[in-house]
Amino acid sequence: MSKRELKPGNMLYPVPAVMVTAADGEGHDNIITLAWAGTVNSDPPMVSISVRKSRHTHGMLVKTGEFAVNLVTEGLTRACDLCGVVSGRDGDKFEKAGLTREAASVIGAPLIAESPVNIECRVKQVLELGSHDLFLAEVLAVHADESLFDEKDRLDLGKAGLTAYSHGEYRALGRLLGTFGYSVRKRAKAPAGKRRKKAILR
Repeated sequence: MSKRELKPGNMLYPVPAVMVTAADGEGHDNIITLAWAGTVNSDPPMVSISVRKSRHTHGMLVKTGEFAVNLVTEGLTRACDLCGVVSGRDGDKFEKAGLTREAASVIGAPLIAESPVNIECRVKQVLELGSHDLFLAEVLAVHADESLFDEKDRLDLGKAGLTAYSHGEYRALGRLLGTFGYSVRKRAKAPAGKRRKKAILR
């Protein structure tokens, strides 16, 4: 395989496309679209988001130390993009994007009602990295739409139709290739009758 060396850059793709909501505690809130968000710890559950100091939401995050990560579906992709290219300084993004505020259970920032999964977070540490500040936060609550649960009451995110962001492009997630551990999982043996039938067919 022939490869070309590129200049150093952020090429870890695809990544989640998420809409992050925050508030200033004085009646103002905003939505910021981020591709730089990720899981960093499991106990306690923690996530990170990276935000430029110049972004309108940055000051809200510093002031209140709270935010919500709202996952994006194929149907929300246009709203997600809009919230990434217009500034909250120029108007209400909820109104512009046709989104609905929903009260959170723990934090002061609103959730996006149309998002199938909302993750309430509280900032534990801010790391100044250069172009961006990294906000490390603990997950305080998670809300998932009832439609995402299967007949055994297990969460099935495959039903959500989530999107990913890859080098400037929004992409629908594709077909299921396997589940965790499938590469080492032993295949179930076929019943004896079926094994004999296969042998006869050979």
